[in-house]
Amino acid sequence: MSGLWGYGSYRDPNLLGTLENYDGTSKFLRNLNLSSDELTKAIIGTISDLDGYQLPDAKGYSAFIRHLTGITDENRQKLRDEVLGTTQAHFRAFADVLDELNRQGQVVVLGSAEAIGKANEEKGGAWLDIKKVL
Repeated sequence: MSGLWGYGSYRDPNLLGTLENYDGTSKFLRNLNLSSDELTKAIIGTISDLDGYQLPDAKGYSAFIRHLTGITDENRQKLRDEVLGTTQAHFRAFADVLDELNRQGQVVVLGSAEAIGKANEEKGGAWLDIKKVL
């Protein structure tokens, strides 16, 4: 796929706290200890999200988006196979990827200048650049 990773938060009143939580995801995943039953339930839930029932209009919209983004049936099957084969080791391996992103990635916040300015003040400097896009 693209190699891009992103988190999302909508109208977040606690920007710095949320960014700290995002940074802590790798530690959470590394320490996660799911039982076999919990992992199975998570896999079933994820497959249900991927292949859940859709009304005809939603099916058409999904097919349209897949066409526009170049997602093939083979891509979708590969994702299903990866989900079905998920183990605890995959969570830990993903934690390593997130650690690398924490070291080398970039933080982009789409938000109000006031909220970003407040986060900069709390952090003690111009940690986030403020750019007006509209």
